[in-house]
Amino acid sequence: MADAPVDMSVTLADVELPNPLMTASGCAANGKELHRFFDVSSLGAFVTKSVMAAPRSGRGTPRMAETPSGMLNSIGLQGPGIHAFVENDLAWLKSVGARVLVSIAGGSSGEFADVAAVLRQSPAFDCVVGVEVNISCPNVANRGLVFAIDPLASAKVVALVREQLPRDIPVFAKLSPDVTDIASIASACVKAGASGLTMINTLLGMVIDTDRMRPQLGGLTGGLSGPGIRPVAVRAIWQVRAAMAEGRFRTVPIIGVGGVRTGRDALELVAAGASAIQVGTATFNDPTAPVRVLRELENLLADKGFDTFTQAVGAAHRRQEVYR
Repeated sequence: MADAPVDMSVTLADVELPNPLMTASGCAANGKELHRFFDVSSLGAFVTKSVMAAPRSGRGTPRMAETPSGMLNSIGLQGPGIHAFVENDLAWLKSVGARVLVSIAGGSSGEFADVAAVLRQSPAFDCVVGVEVNISCPNVANRGLVFAIDPLASAKVVALVREQLPRDIPVFAKLSPDVTDIASIASACVKAGASGLTMINTLLGMVIDTDRMRPQLGGLTGGLSGPGIRPVAVRAIWQVRAAMAEGRFRTVPIIGVGGVRTGRDALELVAAGASAIQVGTATFNDPTAPVRVLRELENLLADKGFDTFTQAVGAAHRRQEVYR
């Protein structure tokens, strides 16, 4: 490792963070559980579990299933609702000095806006460094489809949320990989006012219990996460970053997520175009994974001669141009 430390700071949509590492929504509850293992304020940002307007009990059990190189989850956005969240969870995160990227969800575009409005009025809102709009959840107003597979539906949600928040609070649209052209969805979100993108959410999957000869999850299907999906995340980030470079829509920061277990995994997403990294499933067997990945990533960057983290963002695109 080089003697001089790497500057790991990053600016996402005019918000300065001390480093690019975050938790991934849904994999670390709302902070208290993970805080037993390391100080959550040491992360660039803590990403909350997606919160909706009203309390939800979620899907029936069983809710999780292991797969080769990953896992399926079918939690169903269980949560306390936005009012309890801001009173308890957000207030606690503020008390420990965390920078918070609040993930919000809704069954309709109007619900997303309502959740954002309540969040904005919270006394703890000053610890919020951005809002992640989980448009990858089911759109109950459209026969159970997902907002993120439709450019118009995605744009509507982003626009309504953007209206409810101060202009200096970034809005990140979280995209689904279960589409044929993710760049078109990204474009619609950015043109509707998204300050950045989070890529990718889980892939839709299913497991059959061959002993009982029936689906293993109570909800039948679930979200596939873990190392097995990382190549999909790399591909999606690459495609969207390339579309920005081609001028299809304005360049915004991408938060990369999907199967990151090590600093080398994180570097792959960064080289593809991610300006920040979320660590999710890895925390289930290593609660310190986010801070470990940060340390490993910094060491890798130093070994490769980078002075700053931002120099590595999109590096693979620049190398590709050289060899054409």
